[in-house]
Amino acid sequence: MVDSESGRRRKYCKRSCRQRAYEQRTLVAGTAIPGDALILSADEAESLGDRLFALRCAAQDVRTAIGERADPATLQEMADELVRLAEESERLR
Repeated sequence: MVDSESGRRRKYCKRSCRQRAYEQRTLVAGTAIPGDALILSADEAESLGDRLFALRCAAQDVRTAIGERADPATLQEMADELVRLAEESERLR
């Protein structure tokens, strides 16, 4: 996306994303935490770990199914689930 006034690419997709970034910078100002650090609560970190575990298990299932020469319809179904879990895992909050 390009900023219509200056012709530069936008750094943030929405104003709310820009606001979250400002809040993050303000939160870590004056601390030893790097400005680009991502701060998650314990619950958020646990949830992310759970989603990544489910993603890894689904990937292993696909690998096993390929090794067992599963039919294309089954592989497609498993691939669709793998993509869904990957998209869900991208969500940090």
